[in-house]
Parts: sequence; C-alpha cells; structure tokens
Amino acid sequence: MPSTITENPKETKELASELAGKLIKKDHEALIIALEGELGAGKTTFIKGFSKALGIREKILSPTFVLIHKHKITNDNFKNLYHIDAYRLNSEKDLLKLGIKEIFINPENIVLIEWADQVKKIIPKTAIWVYFSHLEKNIRRIIIK
Repeated sequence: MPSTITENPKETKELASELAGKLIKKDHEALIIALEGELGAGKTTFIKGFSKALGIREKILSPTFVLIHKHKITNDNFKNLYHIDAYRLNSEKDLLKLGIKEIFINPENIVLIEWADQVKKIIPKTAIWVYFSHLEKNIRRIIIK
C-alpha cells in the first residue's frame, strides 16, 4: 500500500477509522495490527480513531505502565480490542508471561500493539504493520503493509 500523508490528528483518526471499517468485516483469526514509529508519531492517535470506529466510547490512553488495556466491542466477528504498549518492555518474554499467545490466537480479538518493533519476534506473520513517520509538527507519513 502506498504511503498516506495526514496533516493533523483528525486525518490520522479518519485513516484509522477507514482501515477499521475494512478489516472488521473479515471472519477468521484474530486481527493483529502492529504499529511502529518514533515517540509522538501518531500511534495512539491512530488507535483512538480505530477504536471509535468500533464503537468504543471509553477514553483511549496508551497503556504505557499497565502494558495492556482490554475494551469490549460489539461486532459480528470480534468481541475484544486489546491495546498493548510495548515501549517499556525488556523483551518479548514480558508479553509471553501475560498470555499474549492466547490473545493472539483467539478469533474474537483485535490486537493493536504500539512499539511492536520491540517485540517483533512474537508478532504473528499475519499481522498488519503500520509505520509512522513524523514529518512536521502535525504532518505524518503512514504506511500500511
């Protein structure tokens, strides 16, 4: 997929919402989305837009210190959204201890992982990768693969 330039947080959220609309129609295994980019590049903003498209009304905060937030969703294919922040992890083992493998294989789950590059070894091959580049104050390049 070619890169997309967003010029403000609203456009980043709209891109995420558009992606969510396309992906939640899939009826198969868990949906894993790995997000990679420097601090302040728009990962959490993207997750806010994605979550809103799923009908989540809770405030979305990055789970930097608790590692994982779980949100209930009502969708024909998915029931749970897991928001994971791997920024503070020492290794993949930290997520393995929290049962991440079980979360990854449950077909009712959508898993969004910030700082996924920190735990690349355990990210399923089927994951969708979203790369963020901070170009200017609010301008981002987002590549979805």
